[in-house]
Parts: sequence; structure tokens; C-alpha cells
Amino acid sequence: MRVTKHEHACLIVEASGKLLVVDPGSFTTALVGLNDVVAIVITHEHADHWTAEQLNRIIERNPDARLFGPAGVAAAATDFDITIVNDGDTQEVEPFSLRFFGEKHAVIHSSVPVVDNVGVLINDTLYYPGDSFTVPEGVEVDTLAAPAGAPWLKIGEAIDFVLAVKPRRAFATHEMVLSVAGKSLANARLQWAAEQGGGQFVPLDPGESLDL
Repeated sequence: MRVTKHEHACLIVEASGKLLVVDPGSFTTALVGLNDVVAIVITHEHADHWTAEQLNRIIERNPDARLFGPAGVAAAATDFDITIVNDGDTQEVEPFSLRFFGEKHAVIHSSVPVVDNVGVLINDTLYYPGDSFTVPEGVEVDTLAAPAGAPWLKIGEAIDFVLAVKPRRAFATHEMVLSVAGKSLANARLQWAAEQGGGQFVPLDPGESLDL
């Protein structure tokens, strides 16, 4: 299995020649020419994690691809057939096994509604929490995609999240709001956190891949 990081929160996972797309949003370069997509996971309804334009580009070439997201995504993306998933649910779309964790987005501010959010564990190997610090209880995470920069995030919380998960490997995601200096700072802090649990931090730029 291979994960390729795209801008911001988007990941594309490949296994046995099939693709799984996670959070193709507005901060991600247009995803064109993707074939063999069997599933799309949208962790929550915010536009930086999905847009109709991104979904239409993918579905036009992959009409049988299944879409998964929490109830808030289904309510927002009414033009698409979303399978609603909740904390504790499991879905199988060969060759991918998907386990979902958590219920709500991290709090941004009291003035901003807290929306539904699910994290996803892919093939019991790669975990991405969406916009949350949900720790997948009872799971030994091999590879963690750790959010590094957001209006709802401070670096100490991201460090504590990596410390709590104790992944074997980690890389940063959700960082388009950061400057070059900010990304370097976040990477250094997350590297320290990963190493405390005996893990490794892998700095990935958009377009780079990691074999799992």
C-alpha cells in the first residue's frame, strides 16, 4: 500500500492497483485524470476537505466509486450518494478496509458551529483523524497523518496528539495555512513527538509518497 500526500488535507492511497481518495478539498490542486478510484472518504463538511468540483472530477471517471462521510457531509453534499458512517463503523471496499473513529470536529471558537467529523483507519495501517484529535482506542497505529496547522489547532495540541497515538511513523498534513517557516517548525515538533514513542517522522511535501 502507498499513500501520496496532496496539498492540505488530501491523501490518495493505492493498493492492488486501486485508489482511495481522502478529503479532496478546496486547498488541493484539481484532481484530474484519476482512474481506478473505488472509494472517497470525506471526514467532514468544510470546504477545505471536499468540494463538488473535486468530487465531480473523480466520479466522472469513476462512476462506481463509493463515497463515505458523517451525517453532516451527507446533508451538505446532497447531489452525491454519501454512505453515512459513524464512530465504530467499518466498511469494506476491496482492497480497502475502513474503520471510523470519533464524532465531532475540534472546537474552533464558540461562534463557529461544531460539525460532524470522523477519523479513518485504512487497512489497519494508516490513520487520519480529519479535523480532530480523536485517538483510535485499542489500535496500534502504524502510520499517522497528523494535522499540523489550522484555526482550531495549536502546536502543543498536535504534539500531545502524536504522543498519545504513538505511531510507528508519522507525517504532517493539514498545513496549507502555514508559511514555509511554520511548516518547518511544525515538522520539527512532530518529529520530536513521534520519536518519544519510538517512532519516525517522515516529512512529505505534496506529490510525495510513502510505502506502507
